[in-house]
Amino acid sequence: MTELFTGPDGRPRCRWSGGAPEFPDYHDREWGFPVGDDRRLFEKLCLESFQSGLSWRTILAKRENFRAAFAGFDWRHVAEFGDAEVEALLANEGIIRHRGKITATINNARRMCELVEAEGSLAAFVWRFEPAAADLAAPQSVSTSPASVALSKEFKKRGWKFLGPTTVFAFMQAMGLINDHAEGCALRAEAEEARRGFVRPG
Repeated sequence: MTELFTGPDGRPRCRWSGGAPEFPDYHDREWGFPVGDDRRLFEKLCLESFQSGLSWRTILAKRENFRAAFAGFDWRHVAEFGDAEVEALLANEGIIRHRGKITATINNARRMCELVEAEGSLAAFVWRFEPAAADLAAPQSVSTSPASVALSKEFKKRGWKFLGPTTVFAFMQAMGLINDHAEGCALRAEAEEARRGFVRPG
């Protein structure tokens, strides 16, 4: 069993949730709970892209800055960003100033417009890749999965960038497409109950 962290309330949580002041609230309120809102899903894909090679703590601490810089992750707005916006983002000390990731986010906003036109919503698209329970590895034991590989390949085929299988797996964990809370974590049962009551889009 994955080692657990005991929170200030005495309840066990996934070990990583005790690593920074921002983590317990994020773990308890967001991570692993199912999401069907396109803006939240798009935001998470973008932030996971920025997180690649870095600590999630770094991204979480800057999340409000990212939201301000990228128009609240309104993909229609971000899709209109051009050279001037890229240069402004590169000068923005509140976010990760990586040109490749910035331009990938703008590209992905444009691909998002196309995907919504073709599929109806990002939610309907990604939830088609929810794995069957029998196909899941033990919680907290892997960093990719057949489902994340398949979704990553489909994103790549549609022109999205910076969304490899590991990044997509982290997205699926966070957005509740799988329940990867550790066995014994106090939030595992709550996340599973939320997943049972969640109406899959599409």
